[in-house]
Amino acid sequence: MAKKIRVMLVDDHAVVRVGFRMLLSASADIEVMAEADSGELAYQQYPEHQPDVVIMDLSMPGMGGIETVRRLLARDREARVLVLSAHEDTAHPKRVLKAGALGYLSKRTAPEELIEAVRAIAAGRIYLDADIARKLATQDLASPSGTVEALSEREFAVFIQLARAQSVNRIAEILNLSPNTIGSHLYNIKQKLGAGNQAELTLIAVRNGLIEA
Repeated sequence: MAKKIRVMLVDDHAVVRVGFRMLLSASADIEVMAEADSGELAYQQYPEHQPDVVIMDLSMPGMGGIETVRRLLARDREARVLVLSAHEDTAHPKRVLKAGALGYLSKRTAPEELIEAVRAIAAGRIYLDADIARKLATQDLASPSGTVEALSEREFAVFIQLARAQSVNRIAEILNLSPNTIGSHLYNIKQKLGAGNQAELTLIAVRNGLIEA
């Protein structure tokens, strides 16, 4: 019998994990062998389980999906991560892939596509939601000033937390940075995006489909 693909599910909603577990377990070649309800817990448990594929929700409380991907890849360069998101913008998938994930799927994709993505990523291949791949292919990939594309990777991580109304001290705790460093990033973010306060940053994030209103 061929070896099964061992999967870790990471999502802060238990009912979502149950649904994915049922879907994936129906496939003879996939086994869900671990679950976590946060990026922090996934990072802690990863060495113990050593899954073939990590399926991770992007928008979780705490350090969130992109930062978790970055830390998992820093810990294990061979980690294979598939990110799931309700967002269908192009900023998120580009950040996710740059952080080291091999795949990005919209949560609206057909169930059979998730299984196909898991198999592809377990084999070391990149897998993107077809609509998102098309948007990325046709988009101007330059980083114009005044848009979120102008932000560095760390600035983008701070920006998302700020848009979620997190305090500077809380963001420092989540990202393992000093409050002074977060303050510097905040200044640069406001300059690049032309925002005067946190409310304007939140509005920019909503307009770009990066967070829900």
